[in-house]
Amino acid sequence: MHENTFRKATAAGGINAYMMEMVNIREQDSWVTHDKGQATAKAEKLVRMAVAKALRNKPLQVNTVPITKRALVIGGGIAGMQAALDIAEGGHQVVIVEREASIGGKMTQLDKTFPTMDCAA
Repeated sequence: MHENTFRKATAAGGINAYMMEMVNIREQDSWVTHDKGQATAKAEKLVRMAVAKALRNKPLQVNTVPITKRALVIGGGIAGMQAALDIAEGGHQVVIVEREASIGGKMTQLDKTFPTMDCAA
């Protein structure tokens, strides 16, 4: 919950934000360990492990990758077609892939559909 806050503080101090390691003693120790002596020993181990990991950390850089807002819907049955329509109405390109020669799935095997009794085809 607070990791972003501490990463920002690390970066504000001039250190790469990904060099910071966080130890969650509250949820991983004090709230789950009832014996105070065991909890203290566990907290010490958690801190030692985080320090050991921090010594091996390497600075990371944030990269942005351009994306194409396009979806692939596998299956041209009624669910696939509805998903494709919903995505397209959201303003994104959609490609439907269907293994059969025609789309419609099980729907094409029906004569009429409830409640309007329209022709399924």
